[in-house]
Amino acid sequence: MESYKKLGFMIDRYVAIYFSVLHVRYNVGIATDEMLAIPKKSFVIVGLLEAISIVSGMYAGALLPGPAIPLLYQTFLAWQLVFSSFFLGRRYSLNQIIGCFLVAAGVVVAVTSGSGKSGMLSGVGLAWPALMIAASAFQAGASIVKESIFLDAATRLEGKSLDIFVVNSFGSGFQAVFILLFLPILSNLKGIPLSGLLSYIQSGSVCFLNIGTNTIGCDGAPLLPLLYIISNILFNVSILNLLKVSSAIVASLAVRSSGSLFLYQLHTHISGASLGPSGISSLDTITITM
Repeated sequence: MESYKKLGFMIDRYVAIYFSVLHVRYNVGIATDEMLAIPKKSFVIVGLLEAISIVSGMYAGALLPGPAIPLLYQTFLAWQLVFSSFFLGRRYSLNQIIGCFLVAAGVVVAVTSGSGKSGMLSGVGLAWPALMIAASAFQAGASIVKESIFLDAATRLEGKSLDIFVVNSFGSGFQAVFILLFLPILSNLKGIPLSGLLSYIQSGSVCFLNIGTNTIGCDGAPLLPLLYIISNILFNVSILNLLKVSSAIVASLAVRSSGSLFLYQLHTHISGASLGPSGISSLDTITITM
């Protein structure tokens, strides 16, 4: 239930911030009418893929141990390699292909290591790891579509560079629309009445602002959530800019390199008890997108 509160107040704030920045950049001439006139079909696809990734990742993450989530998400790179080859026609050397699938093999070894109760996924069915891997596939697909948007824009804009906030704003906007459309389905699966969704979103906003009397579990708000949102936006913008000037694969490698640092922090500086039953929120992991 807490995930619904978090999801409710996070999606609208990201969209509001991205479009506010885009509005400023349009007024100063960085974003142009030609950029805003780019067909929105690709942005709809990006929003749909990212929304499915968030929802499926949220469900899987609720039942997976925290350290398994970033490990399973390392398959993102393998999916990108496949999708970029198929949809963008890119060709990779044998060494690159072997290296990519060694990453995937390492994930399998890591999550299946140990026997009986000592295994990372002991007591967890195969469906939930598979769902998390599927979530990474949808996110990888979205990143490849974003790369295709930049490639197509270079032709449409006659060599001009597409402003990254056009991609971020419209992609996030359609993502928010699809997540809101999915909420009734999610609430039904969770046994939450449709009439109760608004109250969850409202309570999430109250928790974000840390006002009122019912603010249990909202310690540090609104400063900590704001710091999280700001750092996440800066991260997303920098990664999208890297994708723009290089490729989705290069941007993915930069993101994946943070996985080892994450696990180090998880095991040495953050106690498991402070992270809740699953170790880490899947929404925190999936929200960081390109």
